[in-house]
Amino acid sequence: MNFDSTFIIKYFPHLSERQKEQFSALYPLYKVWNANINVISRKDIDSLYLRHVLHALAIAKFIRFRAGEKIMDVGTGGGFPGIPLAILFPETDFCLVDSIGKKIKVVKEVANSIGLENVNAIQSRAEDVKGKFHFVVSRAVAQLKDFYPWVQNKIEKISLNAVPNGIIYLKGGDLAEEIKASGLKAETYPISDYFEESFFDTKYIVFIPA
Repeated sequence: MNFDSTFIIKYFPHLSERQKEQFSALYPLYKVWNANINVISRKDIDSLYLRHVLHALAIAKFIRFRAGEKIMDVGTGGGFPGIPLAILFPETDFCLVDSIGKKIKVVKEVANSIGLENVNAIQSRAEDVKGKFHFVVSRAVAQLKDFYPWVQNKIEKISLNAVPNGIIYLKGGDLAEEIKASGLKAETYPISDYFEESFFDTKYIVFIPA
């Protein structure tokens, strides 16, 4: 199973040849690394492009990151959503953070293998990362009430984008209670508005402006 260009290009028709090559390289790389270091559920590896790559790229339907913006991906695991977003936005800087060293090792190896020069991978807890970021992205690493304190002081005040700086969170299921418990003013956007595959029927983007 190689990169199915129609699958990603259906939603992102303007990829450069380099971007197509980088996306295409992800499956064989993750197949090899996942056999040694389990960063993706073994049953999911053959659905890499649907369940991980395209899911990550839902963020790109919500926002177009700008050149010079800084994005922190918290709890990146094997590099999601950060690596697909870094491929799509080569002029945006991505800091991929995870507390587990072997996962960061995979992220670094994948990024190096496909020539991603806009990715910095760090083994750290989010709250210990130095610097400020225009956006924090993440994929369901914790309840929002627990996640927000880790990153609330990491958001840059000066905005470069039409979308205000803040947190962009990929999450599934019924989110009403979780958002209520967090006390945050969060906006939700169904990913099924962007992608027609049934996998996304219960998946959302949660946006929390700074």
